[in-house]
Amino acid sequence: MGQARADAFDRFVAARWSALLHLARLLTGGDRHRAEDLLQESLVKLWFAWPKVGAEAPEAYVRKVLARAAARSARRRWWGEQPVERFPDPPEVGDATAAVDERTRLEAMLALLPARQRAAVVLRYYQDLPERDVAEALGCPVGTARSLTTRGVARLRQLLAAAVEPVE
Repeated sequence: MGQARADAFDRFVAARWSALLHLARLLTGGDRHRAEDLLQESLVKLWFAWPKVGAEAPEAYVRKVLARAAARSARRRWWGEQPVERFPDPPEVGDATAAVDERTRLEAMLALLPARQRAAVVLRYYQDLPERDVAEALGCPVGTARSLTTRGVARLRQLLAAAVEPVE
């Protein structure tokens, strides 16, 4: 049983790591290092819950743990680490530049939302989850999840409208 459990868990992590890391990065407001820590903590919790969660719904379980942990983490003032130096990403070139710039701009505005609104918007629109699953992941009623999503999208629209691109 032990080796089969480990193999199933390893297959799940290998198959879903990239998508789950992207979700964690969006939930943490774009901080890759915090996202990696958050995902690793969530996968540890999944490992211990694997016998009851099993292969049936591990992704839903991890999404729930990620969303709740990101909301808790956002309430903390200090995460125990402070980066001393941050290297910029190399500039994108070619046709994809505009799409990358727009995605970066949207993710920056997403980072300005309160943690629960950000989680609701990310789960609903980036992960394309139904409202019921968003509510379950956030641990709230469906109406509250719907309200968080609606307010988050409205705030994003305000932020994007207020963000004026500099003229070159």
